[in-house]
Amino acid sequence: MALMITDECINCDVCEPECPNHAISMGEEYYQIDPGKCTECVGHFDEPQCVMLCPVACIPVNPAHVESKETLMQKYLRLTEAA
Repeated sequence: MALMITDECINCDVCEPECPNHAISMGEEYYQIDPGKCTECVGHFDEPQCVMLCPVACIPVNPAHVESKETLMQKYLRLTEAA
C-alpha cells in the first residue's frame, strides 16, 4: 500500500528528508509520494517514517496503490538492487 499526501499538507518539509526511498518530492502545491518508490518503509523501518513525523496527519494509504507487505518487500528489494 503506497502512501499519499493529501491537500491538507502544510509543506513543513519534515517528511521529504526522512524517506529512505526518496519517494517524496515537492509537487506543484504540496509534497507528493511516488507510488513506484514508496514501500511504507518496509525493509527500512517498522513504521512509515513520514506518517510518524507528519504534524497534520495528512499521509493516508493511497487507495489506488494497495499492496501487501510481501509486495512492498519485493519493491524494496528491487529498489535497493538498483541503487
